[in-house]
Amino acid sequence: VVAAQRERGTASIVLTGGGTGIGVLTALRAAPGDIDWRALDVYFGDERFVPAADPDRNELQARDALLDHVDLDPARVHPMTPSDGEFGDDPDAAAVAYANLLTGGTGSLSDVPEFDVHLLGMGPEGHMNSIFPHSDAVREESVAVVSVRECPKPPPTRVTLTLPAVRRSKRVWFVVSGANKAEAVAAAVRGVPAVEVPSAGAYGQDATCWFVDEAAASLLPDNK
Repeated sequence: VVAAQRERGTASIVLTGGGTGIGVLTALRAAPGDIDWRALDVYFGDERFVPAADPDRNELQARDALLDHVDLDPARVHPMTPSDGEFGDDPDAAAVAYANLLTGGTGSLSDVPEFDVHLLGMGPEGHMNSIFPHSDAVREESVAVVSVRECPKPPPTRVTLTLPAVRRSKRVWFVVSGANKAEAVAAAVRGVPAVEVPSAGAYGQDATCWFVDEAAASLLPDNK
């Protein structure tokens, strides 16, 4: 992020929810380094489709952990619409609106920004953002953002970037911990089909980095 700002004067990052993802933001708040917060665009990889004040919202958790404690330009923070927002209880409309925001209204995947960093966590079954194994979302290749209903994890309705949108990122950073993630980490790194382990289909144009603890790395072939 700092390197991008030095080169272009601006940078963009996509945040993730979940315990590990929010933990990263808390750590970044304590040690922000040389980031120019006013020159940063902040997007969200997915969101729980709940009311704006619901503590389950990734946006609220990210604000509590980091965003409300640094000197961001509010106009450059781009949350997804909540279920009590302008579209009411219509996650499809919320997904289209976020796709239009990303693409300048064209809806074309080629117009999704080349994010400098997309931060991701991962579930024990290999899901990332709100893209779960064998779901319609993991098979979506034509649009940037979709709604997800009947999620295996509560809350059941969500909005998420698709894999092609994630792959517009220059760098994808996975942050994963715990022995219950080890099998999925190994499968994703091995490159199994994304329909089975969605994280296998999330990679950056320039780099994909896995930051894993010893337990999560325990099934990697070169783990010592």
